Amino acid sequence: MLKAVILIGGPQKGTRFRPLSFEVPKPLFPVAGVPMVQHHIEACAKVPGMKEILLMGFYQPHEALSRFLVSAQHEFKIPIRYLQEYAALGTGGGIYHFRDQILSGGPEAFFVLNADVCSEFPLQEMLDFRQQHGDMHSFVILGTTANRTQALNYGCIVANADTHEVLHYVEKPSTFVSEIINCGIYLFTPTIFQHIGNVFQRNQQELVLEENSNGWHRAEVIRLEQDVFTALAGSGKLYVYKTDGFWSQIKSAGSAIYASRLYLNQYSQCHPERLAQNKPGGPIIRGNVYIHPTASIDSSAVLGPNVSIGKGVTVGAGVRVRESIVLHGASLHDHTCVLNTIVGWDSTIGRWARVEGTPSDPNPNDPYAKIDSETLFRDGQLTPSITILGCSVTIPAEVVILNSIVLPHKELSRSYKNQIIL
Repeated sequence: MLKAVILIGGPQKGTRFRPLSFEVPKPLFPVAGVPMVQHHIEACAKVPGMKEILLMGFYQPHEALSRFLVSAQHEFKIPIRYLQEYAALGTGGGIYHFRDQILSGGPEAFFVLNADVCSEFPLQEMLDFRQQHGDMHSFVILGTTANRTQALNYGCIVANADTHEVLHYVEKPSTFVSEIINCGIYLFTPTIFQHIGNVFQRNQQELVLEENSNGWHRAEVIRLEQDVFTALAGSGKLYVYKTDGFWSQIKSAGSAIYASRLYLNQYSQCHPERLAQNKPGGPIIRGNVYIHPTASIDSSAVLGPNVSIGKGVTVGAGVRVRESIVLHGASLHDHTCVLNTIVGWDSTIGRWARVEGTPSDPNPNDPYAKIDSETLFRDGQLTPSITILGCSVTIPAEVVILNSIVLPHKELSRSYKNQIIL
């Protein structure tokens, strides 16, 4: 039997996702119409022999989180539980802290997935790969190819070309190491806990030397990547399975629009029912568009490509939406134009207004390009990016909002460009 652990982080994390993470834990942010982690859960639930899915993080028990877990269990017919860490324990510290929960029932292997990635999740392929390479006690990292400059922003893997054994692992190197990068999706066996335990013991010994009163907490903070993989590389226990499928990090709000596009593309194969069709008397659909069944959309609106419309959204006559996410309860009045934007919950855009951002997409001419998690400011200027309206923002009629971030509950009275509106 198998289990899966999804690492969802906590409120201190997801800062690059503000102002959207103020309202909803980042893992529940909708990407292509469903909460970000639902894509992970769905992929895990499809694997034969999957008995339980554990979400792990340090969010306080959250009404939205509990509601989501109940509905996901119901939909995927598999036990899903949330395990709350008492502090941020790092990617390895969390699973080590809850090792008894993970090992209960005796799984022969378990997946660990980071919540802030979007992927095809080739989990079955990772299992098959482990059968062919290495023994039943080996561990598998999912890897993908990045270009040489962007590889420096990720964990880099040097592997044996024939056996795919990981020989060398470096997290965010300062100079080029390898273009194979870590996707944040792992397949472990219970023996991984011995290796994490070794790190824990080493941390404790170092803390005894430092004689620090709050040392116990710090010994428990263990990073899988820097502390465990770096040590395991070259020992014959760690392998990399390279995928050609799509993969991206979802660090900034802008990357959520890109991730949405990747998932919407995938829907044509696995969830055609989630894609809107052109129907007589319906809005004009171009490319891949997700519309929640409760949204009300004027037949003269034009949507797409890469648009998702949340529940209870109203879209007026002559509205144009492209490359955007419109969250639940938002209202786009007649003839508004919304491009490369995330429209927050219950926000209103007045008629004839134009709200536009600059896409932060990877270079389309480079098959290995990844999305850059760009900084908010560059050379003292706000970097042009996706426009984000926080929740309950009101944009008046006939204004232009360009490359701006509007914090929640703002009522604007004029046009803005390249600003953070506090």
